[in-house]
Amino acid sequence: MDQGDTLPRVMDDPDRFDRDEFDREDGDHYMSIPVFLILTLVTVGVFNLYWNYRQMQACNSMLGRKEFSFARWILFCLLTFFLYHLYYQYRMGVAIVEIQRMRDEPVFEELPVVSLVAAVLGVGIAADCIHQFEINKLAY
Repeated sequence: MDQGDTLPRVMDDPDRFDRDEFDREDGDHYMSIPVFLILTLVTVGVFNLYWNYRQMQACNSMLGRKEFSFARWILFCLLTFFLYHLYYQYRMGVAIVEIQRMRDEPVFEELPVVSLVAAVLGVGIAADCIHQFEINKLAY
C-alpha cells in the first residue's frame, strides 16, 4: 500500500465541501432578530457581515444550490461602492420567495421589491430583519 491509498480522496468528490453547506437542518437557520439587530448596532454594522453570511448559507441550503457567495458579495460590493448590495437585497428576496413556493408556504410576493426599496432608502438593516423573519418562518 502506498501513501496515496491512506490519504483522503478529496479530489474524487470535488463538490464534497459545497454539499456540507447544504446538509444543514432547517432549524439551524433560525436566528434571533433582536439579538442580531442589537449586535449589529453595537458593532456599528460589522456584525451585519456575519448576519448576511448566515442568511446566504440558509438560502443556499434551503434552495439546495449555491445561489449566494459571501466572497463574491463582499468583492462586488467593494468594486461597485456597494451598489451591488442593492441587487443582492433584491436577489435575497427572490430566493426566499422561491423557497416559500417550493415548500407550499404562504408567499410574500412583494419581498424582493420591499428589500430593494429598503436598501435604496438606506435602511438595508430593515431588509435583513424582514429576510430573517421569513427565513425563521421557513426554519420551523
